[in-house]
Amino acid sequence: MVSEHVKAGDIASARRLFDGMPERTVVSYTTMVDALMKGGRVAEAVELYEQCPSGSVAFFTATISGFVRNELHHNALGVFRKMLSCRVRPNGITIVCMIKACVGAGEFGLALSIVGLAIKSNFFESSIEVQNSLITLYLRMGDAAAARKVFDEMDVKDVVSWTALLDVYSESGDLDGARRVLDAMPERNEVSWGTLIARHEQRGNAAEAVKLYSQMLADGCRPNISCFSSVLSACASLEDLRGGARIHARSLKMGSSTNVFVSCSLIDMYCKCNKCGDAQTIFDTLPQKNIVCWNSLVSGYSYNGKMVEAMYLFKKMPARNLASWNTIISGYAQNRQFVDALKSFNAMLASGQVPGEITFSSVLLACANLCSLVTGKMAHAKTIKLGIEESIFIGTALSDMYAKSGDLQSSKRMFYQMPERNDVTWTAMIQGLAENGFAEESILLFEDMMATGMTPNEHTFLALLFACSHGGLVEQAIHYFDKMQALGISPKEKHYTCMVDVLARAGRLAEAEALLMKTPSKSEANSWAALLSACNTYRNEEIAERAAKRLHELAKDNTAGYVLLSNMYASCGRWKDAARIRVLMKGTTLKKDGGCSWVQVRGQYHAFFSWEAKHPLSMEIDEILDLLMWESSL
Repeated sequence: MVSEHVKAGDIASARRLFDGMPERTVVSYTTMVDALMKGGRVAEAVELYEQCPSGSVAFFTATISGFVRNELHHNALGVFRKMLSCRVRPNGITIVCMIKACVGAGEFGLALSIVGLAIKSNFFESSIEVQNSLITLYLRMGDAAAARKVFDEMDVKDVVSWTALLDVYSESGDLDGARRVLDAMPERNEVSWGTLIARHEQRGNAAEAVKLYSQMLADGCRPNISCFSSVLSACASLEDLRGGARIHARSLKMGSSTNVFVSCSLIDMYCKCNKCGDAQTIFDTLPQKNIVCWNSLVSGYSYNGKMVEAMYLFKKMPARNLASWNTIISGYAQNRQFVDALKSFNAMLASGQVPGEITFSSVLLACANLCSLVTGKMAHAKTIKLGIEESIFIGTALSDMYAKSGDLQSSKRMFYQMPERNDVTWTAMIQGLAENGFAEESILLFEDMMATGMTPNEHTFLALLFACSHGGLVEQAIHYFDKMQALGISPKEKHYTCMVDVLARAGRLAEAEALLMKTPSKSEANSWAALLSACNTYRNEEIAERAAKRLHELAKDNTAGYVLLSNMYASCGRWKDAARIRVLMKGTTLKKDGGCSWVQVRGQYHAFFSWEAKHPLSMEIDEILDLLMWESSL
């Protein structure tokens, strides 16, 4: 009766019947443990496992399989050890589950011992499932050749065998080879397609992942949970709302939309497509919300700059983990609300949560932008205490923070003591030298980078052009601008802006304007603003008027063009024209942006905005300023 209720999916009735049994056999225990594990009710399953007075191979295997299914791999290893201590001999299914558990736990030595047991017990030759699990084991160990050898020596291969081989190619980065395996498969299922879709999505080939999903549907395969999650993530990367909505509709039709993994992917997709309302609706209708769902929506609001909503949701979370804190702190940092990022970091420490590398990356970014050397040094001390100072991510963030805070010696020290450096590390140091006025040293460091064999990226060249711009190194800028294109890196709008700035600062205004007219997009407002600013310096009214007109066409709400043109007219003595521009600004909704300053007092940051009394102590501050003004007049 218990097993019949379980087969019907009525676990509650099965449990009531089981609890009412005067005598329970190992078979009934096995049935209930297996059902509870499959339903994710692990705590109840463990309770029954511990109550069972004796165990059979089926009982132990069901428990091991349940732990593996719920990704509690170390628990599975413990059950296997107890199984052996009870002198219960494992079967082929036990071996398969245990290899999966060892892979999940990273216990590759134990896995190889279990393989030896399988060979000794003749499970390896007789069980295709054991052979398939061995392919996966070798793959996770990084031994693709051994995995391929097992596949080639198999007398019989099923769809799982072929999918495992497909994963061998995918893991090694040979996605073309993986596709050839997929095409050669005598039979394909949703796991085969899903594996390749997931690998393309993980490697940033979002468009190819979506294309494969369409081909899978045409092949007659039904997407599974993993496939839905991967293709929705691909749509999120592409900001493909229409495609994502179609996949959402299919997941609803198949009853998969309430799955926690699919739901999180849907939330992420809608947020990336600027549809936070739809993401919130999905979140609100979830029957069960785990911490990943909460984090996904907080991240989505942060991505869209809605930090008030993100913090409101963050405060409502029933529980928070490291990822939760990282999400809110990085959200503030990415939205340039650096003071709030540091406040959240302090709250994190007060909660007892230990920060990680991602946390410090955001915190150090905030310190760098606030030029808060004291807070940055405190964060540095914590990284040393936690033993993560030498991480390439932390080292890069520390070097950048010190450079932006004006402590170039500490920045260099961090850079040179790093055990390894990547292109981001080199770029940050090149940028740091440039920002601190060491343009020529910045160029020398770039040459050192090239000498190590490190390949520069578009950001490296942007830092280099910035150095040339602020160092007045016109010919060097032209050289590196050409070199960038020779290396196959297409200049972006910011590169053109830097080049225009270099030429304009040197008074080569006609060349700067000609370069702007040749840009692929001809739409970078900042480039025209840089040219207009230089026209003000060199009093070139003709080019200035053309630049101002173009700037106004590109950014009608931008006040910079009006202000620069008005200032240039004033410096040239054209007072009527200057007044006309100011009157034009007043006649519209345009207003010059106000400045903002920060000050740190007793560990707390205070922000002040020009012409706006936003500080909560504005009245008290004004009273003290009035008193100081009065005393200074005596």
